[in-house]
Amino acid sequence: MVGKREKQKARAGLRLPGLLLVLAATAVLLTSGGPSGVAADSPVETPEAPETAALAPLPDLPEEMPARPETPARTRAAGPVPESGPVEDTYFDDVVFLGDSRTEGFKLYSGLGHGTYLHAVGATVESVFTKVVETEQGKMPLLDALAELECGKIYVMLGVNELGWNGTDIFRNQCGKMIDRIQEDHPQAEVVLQSIIPVSAKQEAKGSYVNNERIAAYNQVLLELAEEKDCPYVNVAEAVVDEDGFLRADWTFDGVHLNVAGCQAWLEYLRTHPVGEPEAPAGTE
Repeated sequence: MVGKREKQKARAGLRLPGLLLVLAATAVLLTSGGPSGVAADSPVETPEAPETAALAPLPDLPEEMPARPETPARTRAAGPVPESGPVEDTYFDDVVFLGDSRTEGFKLYSGLGHGTYLHAVGATVESVFTKVVETEQGKMPLLDALAELECGKIYVMLGVNELGWNGTDIFRNQCGKMIDRIQEDHPQAEVVLQSIIPVSAKQEAKGSYVNNERIAAYNQVLLELAEEKDCPYVNVAEAVVDEDGFLRADWTFDGVHLNVAGCQAWLEYLRTHPVGEPEAPAGTE
């Protein structure tokens, strides 16, 4: 029995150094940081990562993104306005008539009870910037007063007081500036240029600068500006002249300004040459 116990003690003594070697190796691993990717203070087994909510797949994008729709620009009617069926006088509800003493006469004698009038004796395409008129807001230049008004169409009748200017270049430049200003103040409105009405044969015979040859040259400038600035051009002159191209003698009291009959003919021409009117649907008359 004693011999057997001694052998067991000897075996235990042999196992002890081996066990100590294993423990020492384990200590070295723990102090060296452990397996790659595991924190030094973490357990040997890495916990499973929490599940992440699945994301919905993104929709496929088209190869070309559709263009953003643009706001359609208002189409202006440039140049001469053709004749059409007469409009009702309510057509003139949103009209401002801008002009000189001829426009004042139209207001007094045409019989039109619609529209708004801005006029001054002696007004020109230059003086409309500074010539003061009385308004509900007080006194102010014609174009400033126009800027304060809500309107859809602006009918301009100017030019007869400019006939004494040297050539047509000054008239062209000043008229262009006036149109630009009006279009800037009223970008959605039609700026309608009316031709300068000719004078009578009696006035022509006086031999002054107020004559039909100069009026024709100025009207050509107005027509060119109408096409350049995208403005309708209403040739009122053809409605009030005789077969020789003079203002009808029975439609004027001084050879320049129109009387009641002349203003009514002027109005009828505007009725049958409207601007900015929608086209009739296809298949309708």
